[in-house]
Amino acid sequence: MNSNSIEGDYRTAQTLETFSFLPPLTQQEVYEQIAYMLSEGLTPAIEHEAPEGSMSPYWTMWKLPFFGETELNKVVAELESCHRTYPDHHVRLIGYDSYTQSQGVCFVVYRGKTW
Repeated sequence: MNSNSIEGDYRTAQTLETFSFLPPLTQQEVYEQIAYMLSEGLTPAIEHEAPEGSMSPYWTMWKLPFFGETELNKVVAELESCHRTYPDHHVRLIGYDSYTQSQGVCFVVYRGKTW
């Protein structure tokens, strides 16, 4: 088999975030990432986008960021609600760092139908 024809080659595969280079996260691993984000004091926010628009840097935000949220189950419930409302969209979770005024964490939790 020719190495140029390998499907899913990291140089040609479309990826969404850093975790896209890893095997898909299990539900438990997603919960652990959310718990870590909350323990670091990051503000959760959820965004979604149709697969054809996923390379745009601007995704639609699901509600406002959850300022002061410390409950894992509330973040998970909102992720699931967004996914139920937009089942064909990619859904990602962002953890905003209020000190650096930047994203501290960002990863796709649900992938749209094309993935």
